[in-house]
Amino acid sequence: MINKILFIAAIIMLLAILLTLYRFIKGPSAADRLVAFDVMTVSSLALIALIANFSSRVIYIDVALVYGLLSFLGVIIVSRYLERGL
Repeated sequence: MINKILFIAAIIMLLAILLTLYRFIKGPSAADRLVAFDVMTVSSLALIALIANFSSRVIYIDVALVYGLLSFLGVIIVSRYLERGL
């Protein structure tokens, strides 16, 4: 039962990534593209965690953690650049 729910969650995460990819490409401003990038990274972090659960490998959680930290740092740097420059 729980595996079915997690599989449905993975499908929803893939759908979220595809929808935000559209916003990332067609975004009217750079801020919209930045928010779409952040949403895509958070969705992919959840997808990596689900893959770690399906494959029973804990190392993927470490990969997701590092990916999340680098993504957060990248969003902060780009948002500071958009706000007032480096």
